[in-house]
Amino acid sequence: MYTDEDLESAVQQGVFNRQAVERFRGMVEQRRATPHVDEESFRLLTGFNDIFVVIACTVVLVSLWMLMSGDIVPGLAVAAASWGLSEYFVRRRRMALPAVALLISYVAGLGHVLVFGALTAAEVRESDLYGSAGLLLMALLVGLHWWRFRVPVTIAALTATVMGFLLSLVVEYWPESWLWSLFLLAGVATFAFAMWWDLSDRQRLSYRSDVAFWLHLLSAPLIVHPLFMGVQMVGESADSLASWLVVGIYLLLVWLSLVIDRRAFMVSSLAYVIFAFYTLFEGVYQSSEAGYAVVGLLLGSALLLLSAWWQVARRWSLQWLPGHVQARLP
Repeated sequence: MYTDEDLESAVQQGVFNRQAVERFRGMVEQRRATPHVDEESFRLLTGFNDIFVVIACTVVLVSLWMLMSGDIVPGLAVAAASWGLSEYFVRRRRMALPAVALLISYVAGLGHVLVFGALTAAEVRESDLYGSAGLLLMALLVGLHWWRFRVPVTIAALTATVMGFLLSLVVEYWPESWLWSLFLLAGVATFAFAMWWDLSDRQRLSYRSDVAFWLHLLSAPLIVHPLFMGVQMVGESADSLASWLVVGIYLLLVWLSLVIDRRAFMVSSLAYVIFAFYTLFEGVYQSSEAGYAVVGLLLGSALLLLSAWWQVARRWSLQWLPGHVQARLP
């Protein structure tokens, strides 16, 4: 299996000419009845061998964790082993799923060593700075992983770590009742960072598009959850007005998803919308299971229709934007 990045490398090395590759992409788009850009592709599997390697790595790393003793030694061993396995399966073999799995185990090992160790030091010395220092050091080590292996999801992990570090510095001085706004700011900043990567690869042919995909996946819940918290959609505070506000916000997020050609926002907010519609129709169905089932059926059908008519809906959404903005989007 090969990717668009492999095709671009083949063109640069003279294996194929540009015209042949573009004709091939056009043929594939015609067979699939959808443009390549709208597929929102990202590399996750190169074959079943990816799954086989992930299973084997999981067995090795879990066993290594169980064999180690001490407070930070197990995490240190898992992080070191994950880096070593990445040297072959990621850097040399360029396997997609093992790259994601080994990054997760590497970050988990670092989290055990740095964050928990720093929090223990903070309890002993009664200072919160140790937790923040642990997050900062973790961000540096995750950045080193990106420099070495160039796994697209690493940028999202690095961004989450940096955001955690910055939030740990500010949250103590932020009013608790407005804490959701702080996470909303973090989500907007992450979204802007994702768009910077996205707009640098409008045809979505390189790893930069994969980086943007993971960043959008990170930014979506950071934006969506605070927005719905802002209209008091959590717990028992929901009412019909708040439910209509949630529906309105969701329609706005659907439009934004169409404009940027990313589906992460719709997926991340789907649970809130199901609950909002159920609140609106609560008096219609006596059984809560039937109410959720009907709402789920309606929303699921609507999303399937949107997927089938994605290109038409996107053209309609883009027509409301200025021409210079349309020219920069995928």
